[in-house]
Amino acid sequence: MSRSSGDKAENLAEQTLRKEGLKTISRNYRCRWGEIDLVMSDGPCLVFVEVRSRKANALVSAVQSVTQSKQRRLIRTGRHFLMKHRESSERPVRFDVVAISGSDRDNEVDWLKDAFRP
Repeated sequence: MSRSSGDKAENLAEQTLRKEGLKTISRNYRCRWGEIDLVMSDGPCLVFVEVRSRKANALVSAVQSVTQSKQRRLIRTGRHFLMKHRESSERPVRFDVVAISGSDRDNEVDWLKDAFRP
């Protein structure tokens, strides 16, 4: 996926979650273990969001593309975020996936809350 299509998917995911009441804390948090697309707040809960986008005819769905290996990298990156942001370390945490499929004009957005546990 190109950077611009990734940015579009992340923008769409962020807009969707903000409409549901989540607040953005950080975008594209990076460390040596990986990247978390969105870090958001859902009430007392800190939410690490992985955004995945696929065309409608893709062989692997956006949700299926979040492999166990990717989950492990996200968990390590989330732990790094908590270590660097001690003020958030006592909050409950969850990992969500926002899966976007379709074309630029006709996107389907699926939000999987608590998609996997550390």
